[in-house]
Amino acid sequence: MPPVPGLTIAEAARHTGLTADTLRYYERDQLLLRPVGRSATGHRRYVESDLRWIEMVTRLRSTGMPIRDVRRYADLVRSGDGNEAERLELLRDHRRTVLAQLAEVQEHLGAIDYKIGVYSDAVEQRLDLERTPGR
Repeated sequence: MPPVPGLTIAEAARHTGLTADTLRYYERDQLLLRPVGRSATGHRRYVESDLRWIEMVTRLRSTGMPIRDVRRYADLVRSGDGNEAERLELLRDHRRTVLAQLAEVQEHLGAIDYKIGVYSDAVEQRLDLERTPGR
């Protein structure tokens, strides 16, 4: 019998950086495009297209897209051609959200950089005073 193509769930977990439980959850919650293939013994076998889709789902989730929106996106992709405008709207909405979050994080980073500058100046001044002869 020829070897079954694809990765086991453990291999797919290592490849994606997710846990096997997360991969099972994605499948159970209909976030994948199709059911994951199975070997003759019933074990999951992930192929390249599964891994590419899982990477997309992971990116959407990592940027804060709610599960219901990821599921909606997956539903649209599964439905095939003809709903690209809806997919585009969903992704553009999410992009706006991510850009707003990014702007907020950049603002926080600016505050942190300001404080680093304040403390760097204070430390440098203290070192200058300690190096000054006659103290």
